[in-house]
Amino acid sequence: MPKPRPAVIKMAPYSPPSSGREGKLRLDFNENTVGCSPRVLQFLRQKLSEEQLTIYPEYEKTREALSLYFQIPENQFLITNGTDEAIQVLINTYADNNDDVIILRPSYAMYKFYAEVAGAKVREISYRKSDLAFPVKSLIAKIRPTTKAVLISNPNNPTGTAIGIGDIIRILEAAPNSAVLIDEAYYEFYGVTALRLIDQYPNLFVSRTFSKAFGMAAMRIGVLFSQAGNVKFMHKAQSPYSVNTLAALAVRAAVEDKTYVENYALNAVEARDRLYEGFTKRGIKYYPSQANFVLFEAGQNAVAIRDALRSKGVLVRDRSYELPGTVRVTAGTAAQVARFFRALDEVLP
Repeated sequence: MPKPRPAVIKMAPYSPPSSGREGKLRLDFNENTVGCSPRVLQFLRQKLSEEQLTIYPEYEKTREALSLYFQIPENQFLITNGTDEAIQVLINTYADNNDDVIILRPSYAMYKFYAEVAGAKVREISYRKSDLAFPVKSLIAKIRPTTKAVLISNPNNPTGTAIGIGDIIRILEAAPNSAVLIDEAYYEFYGVTALRLIDQYPNLFVSRTFSKAFGMAAMRIGVLFSQAGNVKFMHKAQSPYSVNTLAALAVRAAVEDKTYVENYALNAVEARDRLYEGFTKRGIKYYPSQANFVLFEAGQNAVAIRDALRSKGVLVRDRSYELPGTVRVTAGTAAQVARFFRALDEVLP
């Protein structure tokens, strides 16, 4: 049997609990809970043919549509297989074996995953324990001249907390030799973006996904932005056909239906407020969020509550492995929040 690289041997496996979810109220992965824009399926039915499935993907029209939607030149972004590939390509381009990479804790698991696969030395900066606020001062103090990458989710998953443009600039200026990723997977629910800073900061990288507000998690498509020189290097480190034809077609229709995405985001934010109200009414501690989910305290019953809710067809995500006693619930619609609380009231000890 061939021996794997030491970095892979040392890694903990990542196994997302993603089976048996269809047909249930999916409040566990922060997906769009009502579905993508109807225009997406309609466009796929019109454009997809037997011949197209025999041809390797072509991205020219997709790049044009994304450039128009984001108001960013085509040479300043890559189309990626979800945010996961965006992280992977960035790490593969800028971080080598034993290089210094900084991430936050807790945060999106794939930052550590891809950094460890590359053999980098990962340092984790903890969110402030009392309120899970972003540790800006602590992060800046830990940046070294040799730090190769700083990976930040804004808003952060699973805490829901976020930073503004001022703090992003402080981090960029403190890490001139680092590739600083601002992952904006939950931008549509927050409304603050670092995209307009790209021309000013050559160390800035911004990622977006179509898995959340746009309702296309199954398609696996995202975008990674940076200055043209950086994108040219990252393009060399990316598989040439990593985004499939279905995804490349679907995203063209998705970005044309701005009203759908805006309305869904507004409904999710309203649902988030209803979650606050419901937790307050029940005396349950929660953490204010800038994303489409809320983290709440369930104490020693966190896993039991998750399992009991699942038995009632309501899926939530236990986060006790990172933040003891916490559970995360997605904010979808007002009706879904009501169903969640009905089920929660039945299973609470």
